[in-house]
Amino acid sequence: MQKLFLQVDRLSTLIGQFFAWLIVGLTLLIGFEVFSRYALNNPHPWVFDAMIMMYGTMFMMAGAYTLSKNGHVRGDILYGFLQPRTQAIFDLILYVLFFIPGVIALAYAGIEYAGDSWRILEHSSITADGPPIYPFKTIIPLAGFILLLQGIVEIFRCVVCIQEGQWPSREQDVEEVDVGALKKMISNPKDEFNA
Repeated sequence: MQKLFLQVDRLSTLIGQFFAWLIVGLTLLIGFEVFSRYALNNPHPWVFDAMIMMYGTMFMMAGAYTLSKNGHVRGDILYGFLQPRTQAIFDLILYVLFFIPGVIALAYAGIEYAGDSWRILEHSSITADGPPIYPFKTIIPLAGFILLLQGIVEIFRCVVCIQEGQWPSREQDVEEVDVGALKKMISNPKDEFNA
């Protein structure tokens, strides 16, 4: 089971890292537009649409990656003091009540939304002769399905943690907050200052 967890984590990581490269394209596009607008006095209206689509794609496709790294926002200070089994119970309840129905709704609505866009070969209406947006709208259900897959793995992780009392391991990556060190610092504040 752990092997399957890590394989889905790797898939989410691979997809997230691939789409993270859009930030380079987005930065270059913004730099190009700023130079073109202010140095050459030649703005391009389509660039605004392209920037929105690139950022939206990057944001949506990073959801499963962030979930696989346990990086979504939560009250880590309170949550971190709970025992792993209690954390897993809370997570399981929230996944079943809110996450799964929300992501299924996103993917289902996204299929219709993208399908309608492809049928009419929709283009942006923000600017005249705007770029096509049907490829961008296809990202919505795709991101939903990948997020749903990662969410199912997270539910199984919760079940394993409830049974065993410890969280199954994850793919290693950068951690922003070291909850263990934070707990130690809060429970022994004098040790930190005396060191």
